[in-house]
Amino acid sequence: MTDDATKRAATLLGEHRESIDRLDAILVYTLGERFKHTQAVGRLKAEHDLPPSDPAREAEQIARLEDLAKRADLDPEFAKKFLNFIIAEVIQHHRQHQS
Repeated sequence: MTDDATKRAATLLGEHRESIDRLDAILVYTLGERFKHTQAVGRLKAEHDLPPSDPAREAEQIARLEDLAKRADLDPEFAKKFLNFIIAEVIQHHRQHQS
């Protein structure tokens, strides 16, 4: 590779990494907002003696996320695993509210 090509590649690499860093921040803050709402749901469920898990809602969410993943050109299985991980964390939080 020529020096100019190497410099262009380094510049592009830096730009991609900056974008990845911004997107990581967006993901973290978005998850933070999501968990604020799921914590509120957990408190409501505990106050009204509702079960911490809602399998029908969870199935709907997984199907919805798989569809979104396909439209976003993201592996639907990865999206499903990601949402299952989040759902498990949410249910754990809901159970803590019921203690």
